[in-house]
Formats: sequence, structure tokens, C-alpha cells
Amino acid sequence: QWQLVESGGGLVQAGGSLRLSCVASGSTFGSYSMAWFRQAPGKEREFVAAVSWNGVSTYYADSVKGRFTISRGNAKNTVYLQMNSLKAEDTAVYYCAADLLNRDENYYTDEYGSWGQGTQVTVSS
Repeated sequence: QWQLVESGGGLVQAGGSLRLSCVASGSTFGSYSMAWFRQAPGKEREFVAAVSWNGVSTYYADSVKGRFTISRGNAKNTVYLQMNSLKAEDTAVYYCAADLLNRDENYYTDEYGSWGQGTQVTVSS
């Protein structure tokens, strides 16, 4: 069964950086567009960033544009989220997700068919 496993979360001071990783099992990773979402306590899960199957196209929420970078390494079945200039409002559980229909520029939570278990990011102010 295809699985996604996130890592790299933790506690960081405001202005600091973290790099999240998400490793996928299975040989079809390179066929799917991938994304990062996040969910803060008491809030709905929200889109953060997405990357096309070949890594050429990337998309970001306005709240993270210029601070976060999504990338992927298909040879390693891994998608990354480099987070710089972190703010207290970035505190959330971060999830990676796969769009099994490989749609482009997909911001919609319900359209991602496979999810990881999440990794906690806490930014102290």
C-alpha cells in the first residue's frame, strides 16, 4: 500500500528555518503532483504549496510566498518544504499529500487522495 511519511518538524524561534521531508513508498511517486497542507488548532486544513510531477511548476499560498520553497527528488521518492523566516502563525501540523489524478495547480484538500500522518511545526515568538 502506498504510504507517505513526513519528518523534519520541531520547535523553532520566529525568524528561523526548518526543512520538512515526505518520503513515499512505491514506484509511482514520479507520476503524481504533490503538495503540503497545514492545520492549526481549531482551524481547517489549508493549502501551503504544490509541485508538479516533474518539479517544474510550483504553487504557493499567498501567506507563504517568498518564504517557503517546495521541491521534489523523484529518484528519492521525496518531496521537501523549505521554510524560512518562520512566523508564529506558521505553527501547525504539516501534511504532505499526493494528487493521484496528477492535476496541475490543485489547491483543494478534497482532491488529494493520499495523505501522510503529519509533522508538528511550532514557532515561538
